[in-house]
Amino acid sequence: MPSHRPTVVVGILGLRLDAGQTEERWTRWRPTVSLCQHEDLVVDRLELVHLPSERDLAAVVAGDIGTVSPETVVTCHEIGVADPWDFEEVFASLHGFARSLEFRTDD
Repeated sequence: MPSHRPTVVVGILGLRLDAGQTEERWTRWRPTVSLCQHEDLVVDRLELVHLPSERDLAAVVAGDIGTVSPETVVTCHEIGVADPWDFEEVFASLHGFARSLEFRTDD
């Protein structure tokens, strides 16, 4: 019988749609949290990319995911970009991040 291959998702924190510090955040859709609430898709691991200025929000979202999907391991990754609207800089930073991830593809 084949072993379960973990579902790994790389996501980028959404400053607007994922935002929320108060209890009211539970009354609206937040894409990153919602990603881990699907009964037919269990996310085993979420690699959450964010800017340094979004560190607090990333921690809140990671905690909320722990509440709705305790089996999901969330790892937050800061990427440094001076200008988030500079496509070349953002792409280079994301490319470097992606190259740093390790996957066991032979299992």
